Amino acid sequence: MPPGWSWGDEAMRREHRHYQEVIDALGRSLSLVSAPDPAHFDWLHNEARALAHRNHPSVPTTYHYWASYQESRRGPGYLRRWISGETVWSRVTRLGPEGIPLAFQVLREAGSTLAYLHDTASAHGAISPSTVWLTPGGRLWLLGWEWALPRDKRPAGLIPDPDFTPWAPEWAPGEWRPTAASDQWQLAAMLFRMLSGESAPVHDVPPLGLLRAECPQVLTTVIARALDPDPEARWPSIAAMLRELDRNVSIRPTLIAPEGDELPRALDTSEGRLRWATSDDYEILAPLGSGMFGSVWRARDLSLSREVAIKVLHPHIARDDLAVSRFRREARLAAQLAHAAIVPIYDSDSRGGVVWYTMELAEGGSVAQLVQRAGPRPFEEIAPQVDEVLEALHAAHTSGIIHRDLKPENILIDRYRRWRIGDFGIAYALGDERAGTSGTPSFAAPEQLLGEAQGPATDCYALASIVFFVLTGRPPFGDGSAEAILAQQLSDTLPGRLPDLGFAPELSAWLARGLAQRVDERFDDAQEMRAAWREVVRAVRRAEDERPWWRRLLTAVQDEEPASAPEW
Repeated sequence: MPPGWSWGDEAMRREHRHYQEVIDALGRSLSLVSAPDPAHFDWLHNEARALAHRNHPSVPTTYHYWASYQESRRGPGYLRRWISGETVWSRVTRLGPEGIPLAFQVLREAGSTLAYLHDTASAHGAISPSTVWLTPGGRLWLLGWEWALPRDKRPAGLIPDPDFTPWAPEWAPGEWRPTAASDQWQLAAMLFRMLSGESAPVHDVPPLGLLRAECPQVLTTVIARALDPDPEARWPSIAAMLRELDRNVSIRPTLIAPEGDELPRALDTSEGRLRWATSDDYEILAPLGSGMFGSVWRARDLSLSREVAIKVLHPHIARDDLAVSRFRREARLAAQLAHAAIVPIYDSDSRGGVVWYTMELAEGGSVAQLVQRAGPRPFEEIAPQVDEVLEALHAAHTSGIIHRDLKPENILIDRYRRWRIGDFGIAYALGDERAGTSGTPSFAAPEQLLGEAQGPATDCYALASIVFFVLTGRPPFGDGSAEAILAQQLSDTLPGRLPDLGFAPELSAWLARGLAQRVDERFDDAQEMRAAWREVVRAVRRAEDERPWWRRLLTAVQDEEPASAPEW
């Protein structure tokens, strides 16, 4: 490995390719794509060269070709960004048929990628639910590019696995002849599975409207024509297919407001309101989530050509002057906090009763989504992330800001898989208000649930709860009502249960202190909690290090650094 680089925690083996996560010297998560079969090294090199010349938001660009493989058993490979998320196949298998808005998004973004490819006189040939990836932040990536090469750049006789690749009707069994028309059919077949949960039949495809009554007629019509067994009867091109879709459901409608600055009645929906209010500056792409007070949307900043997240208040909340004042204060408070582990705020604005602010898009979703998707995480994986979040909390507390609603949903993950604190929705400057019930019960401290005074120790309690959740997959006191959780907190039974969970004694002690019932028994602040966390990390690593004690001692002396130096 180059100096400052390290192997990541994740890897994936797929047909003819191996993907290994590596962390570069800048802390970025990259994927080292290699070919397990030495006979495929030329094929891999051709794939890397082709990707290096592609330029589309849904195509992963090659950063570097790893040619110095003589000293490594991994063989040659190329580097591209590591893609966190899941395939359409795994998502539909896990959640069932998808919603209509996501189907529109996949059709537009995957279709746009294929139209770009077809403009270069190339075809993909392996469009399937297994080659289209969706990140938690709502971004789409198209993979399987090893097949999108001219015939003389691929090994003779190899074809995609028909068990995972929709087989176009014009192909005989074992006969794979990718064309722009077959790409169109495969795309439609994938959308059919997304919306119905079933594979698209080659002949006599039932109308989607019969399987999904709420499916818009235009979507049913577009997919039905693309699934025609006769390639000549399909859309002339995927670009024509998308134009037909946008004639009826425009991705960027032209919104003309009446005199004054009031919302047109015809646009009085959550998405319509936001599109009308932000149409001059942003293109709304997809919903990311919704909470009690507002919703979050993925959008494209038109002036800076970057993707952002927009948080907008629900209409009934926006009519409350106090709620609007708190919402704007959230943006101001968060904008004051400049730290690598705090999601930055870009802008705040309002129009015609629509109130919003824009922030950096968290492409990796949230810690809650990570645990839901991949299960509890190992200690070593989260150790540096918790350290950074604690440093960010200390920076916020030093600025006089308490979060008061730390929970896994509010710890976001950026494209480099760093944890970052977001949503200061009920944060406040010390002195504004000292008490009042707040927070999410499963991760709220007892003083929050009792409506008592809150300070830095309240956030420290919430972070200890998050660490417990990430390591076990469940909150420390369950997901019940605030009253039930408070009763468990006050019974002080957690320390007795910790040894049964298999934690190291040092980690159990750290959690017990972080989740102590009484404020004065917890860590005084995030800085003290961070110092204690580092001691836990050292102890856990020593326990897992099987080298003789004298070798560990020699290594520690050689690697010794100032106490203030970061360990990660």
